[in-house]
Amino acid sequence: MEELVLDQKEVFLSKDAGLQRNVEFDQYTAHQQIVVVSGIRRSGKSTLLRQFAERFDDFNYINFDDERLIDFTVNDFPTLMLVFEKLNPGNRVIFIDEIQNIENWERFVRRIHDEGYKIFLTGSNAKLLSSELATHLTGRYAKIELYPFSFEETLRFKCIPYDRLTSAKKAGVLRAFDHFLENGGFPELLKYQDTEFLKRTYDDILFRDVITRFGIREVKAFKQLAHYIFSNFTGEVSYNSLKNTLGFKSAMSVRSYIGYLEESYLVFEVYKYDYSLKKQHVSNKKLYVIDNGMRNAVSFRFSNDTGKMLENLVFIELKRRGYGVFFFRNRAECDFVIEEKGRITMAVQVCFDLGGENREREIHGLAEAMRVLGVQNGLILTYNQEDVITTGDGVRITVQPVWRWLLDTGYRGSCT
Repeated sequence: MEELVLDQKEVFLSKDAGLQRNVEFDQYTAHQQIVVVSGIRRSGKSTLLRQFAERFDDFNYINFDDERLIDFTVNDFPTLMLVFEKLNPGNRVIFIDEIQNIENWERFVRRIHDEGYKIFLTGSNAKLLSSELATHLTGRYAKIELYPFSFEETLRFKCIPYDRLTSAKKAGVLRAFDHFLENGGFPELLKYQDTEFLKRTYDDILFRDVITRFGIREVKAFKQLAHYIFSNFTGEVSYNSLKNTLGFKSAMSVRSYIGYLEESYLVFEVYKYDYSLKKQHVSNKKLYVIDNGMRNAVSFRFSNDTGKMLENLVFIELKRRGYGVFFFRNRAECDFVIEEKGRITMAVQVCFDLGGENREREIHGLAEAMRVLGVQNGLILTYNQEDVITTGDGVRITVQPVWRWLLDTGYRGSCT
């Protein structure tokens, strides 16, 4: 154990700290709460831990995504703590990678937190972490959900300037946006431009984080479902329609499988907004995926995909910003309504181009959502149009390019 801990820490310290993520580091280091970093595999969770580690003079580190720890159980934690104390006497900062690999980990973490340790955790399973945190660590933790690079982070990674835009700078931003729209923001894809990496990551997640973890026996059918969702992302579906399309015996199996994909951060279900929670759950859902680049690497492409990729990109950014997201459908449809602290605060429509046949439909759907839900802020995001529209009944709508909205985060970091 001692040799393994030394090996892992040496490797951890040798890693490049990489591009600083859009995280308020001081907010999480200033208190004694447990810091939990969750997100899809290869999104940079370990690198974010490395960035947090730079804020401490010394620390303890263990990574449970290591085959040498495959037989590690909760009963081995006292031995690990003994090793930490021997190698680093008196130090009370611990970084733990991929904690979900150890059953009943939360009891150990709660105990050492109560003993005064400052703990940073990462994990790749949303529900596993959430349920265990809520059950055993209520009030003791702060959570960071990490996604692949945002557009702003991508520009900084490539050292492309994006403030005080001249014509030349704007052209560079637009070229980068076209690439980002198609290829997404996984850090290793940006670094090595290897789309095979995205396929390997997708397969690893399906087999390691879902099929193996949940003991799925209908492996072929499950893989077909995942592939269908990635090929038909942003679409509205029901569990029954997916059951009939893909030949499942039960709609409940479809529901469970989509839940597993959600827990691994591959897929996201969006509910139709309704004041009745029961109606939300029985209505059709819309399905989005973690990253356009991964989607394009593993699925079929269709001629109308650009608008879908734009919508998917906006959805992931809304999640990245921590919003609750629903879609709205009454007589017309609005792509997203945004919930903050239990209240709907904004309606958002996404289309590649606002004009011609779709102009009236897009404006009408957004305006209806705003009126019905009592929302003052309406936004139409397009590829590259700007405007302010006032409807006949006084509803004010802002039209903005997606790339400009993506940069409207208030964060201005330095490039690599």
